[in-house]
Amino acid sequence: MARDQIDMTPLQSRDELVTWFEAGSKPPSEFRIGTEHEKTPFTLESRQPVPYEGARGIGALLEGMQLLLGWEPIMERGNIIGLYDVTGGGAISLEPGGQFELSGAPVETVHQTQAELMAHLAQVREIATPLGIGFLGLGMTPSWSRSQIPVMPKGRYKIMSNYMPKVGQYGIDMMYRTCTVQTNLDFSSEADMVKKLRVSIALQPVATALFANSPFTEGKPNGFLSFRSEIWRDTDNARSGMLPWVFEDGMGFERWVDYALDVPMYFVKRGENYIDVAGSSFRAFFEGRNNSLPGERPTLSDWANHLSTIFPEVRLKRYLEMRGADGVPWGRLPALPAFWVGLLYDNDSLDAAWNLVRHWTAQERQALRDDVPRFGFKARIKDRYLFEIARECLKLSHAGLRRRNRVDHSGRDESRYLEPLERILESGRSPAEEMLDKFNGEWGGSVEPAYQEYAF
Repeated sequence: MARDQIDMTPLQSRDELVTWFEAGSKPPSEFRIGTEHEKTPFTLESRQPVPYEGARGIGALLEGMQLLLGWEPIMERGNIIGLYDVTGGGAISLEPGGQFELSGAPVETVHQTQAELMAHLAQVREIATPLGIGFLGLGMTPSWSRSQIPVMPKGRYKIMSNYMPKVGQYGIDMMYRTCTVQTNLDFSSEADMVKKLRVSIALQPVATALFANSPFTEGKPNGFLSFRSEIWRDTDNARSGMLPWVFEDGMGFERWVDYALDVPMYFVKRGENYIDVAGSSFRAFFEGRNNSLPGERPTLSDWANHLSTIFPEVRLKRYLEMRGADGVPWGRLPALPAFWVGLLYDNDSLDAAWNLVRHWTAQERQALRDDVPRFGFKARIKDRYLFEIARECLKLSHAGLRRRNRVDHSGRDESRYLEPLERILESGRSPAEEMLDKFNGEWGGSVEPAYQEYAF
């Protein structure tokens, strides 16, 4: 969630950072599900990017949403940049190119995730349609160039935009042209966190293949099924990737703290100001050696902000964040939390999933992750196609959701939300392959029809 925290207690010791993570542990009865999704706004008339300013801009959209919902506005230098639900804990925020993000409230069941999503979409439509704004459910904008996309008025994005080209070729694309759906899940202890982190990192390529949905760049096929996933391979390798050390003995909260201390920072926030410290480590700041803030020590707020700028395939905060999936149309969004809840919140499925991946080496995991953006289900690990592994994972997830047995008002459990993924596996093709078939067939070599077929 992009609401920069406000806890200005100066940090004294590394132990406090470890304790901060430990405080995330919860008994299984208190486990929650948080789902975040991004969608690309476009003008209904000409299918162009939507600027922030103006009577029909993103700022106006947020103002309308605020009036409708009564949520607290998140302001920066007089601009509304997001909304926060004080009672439920959900939030709406803007990604750098105007991608509109709902960070869902922590809920107990996937049924509640679905209900929250339907309410959100109805509210967004009510405000956006009269403004002539639609939303696209793809992992990457299919037709716009970098230079066409407007920049949202958020200080942190300016700093990131300056820094990105120094550390990878695709950082700007990641910021301005991609969309994702993520699921945030809890752990009960350090050991539970480690097990879930290992399983979910190893299996993130399965989610990437199931949700692969970004085969076009600037109106043409880009050679990938998930170009969004490819973008992350060369955005900033100091803060992304498959974290091979997570699988080594001695993994725990302390190991994550040591990793995060050495990840280069982007910014420090003081009042309304974002101070550019891009490239210097949190460890140096922690030791009072930050050139921009000499002698000053970081606060808990600085730490929480820094952790939100680390982008591995799975991210540890006070919960675990699954980060491997492309943004998809609304009908498939609840499938992501359902998939991971079934695998990680049921002990039998979690054990079986660990058995599936525990013999993979770091090199094998990395090769699978490197191949999946281009090959999808045809990527291989240890002489197995990812397709077979995806099928096995879906079975385990299905069984886990059945055992969880959280039923809706008509008696159906959460496994019903896996149906879109089951259909994908029955067809043997990822969503991107289906889209490429349309592009080469009924779409007549144009991506324009996507703005209707894949709109929210």
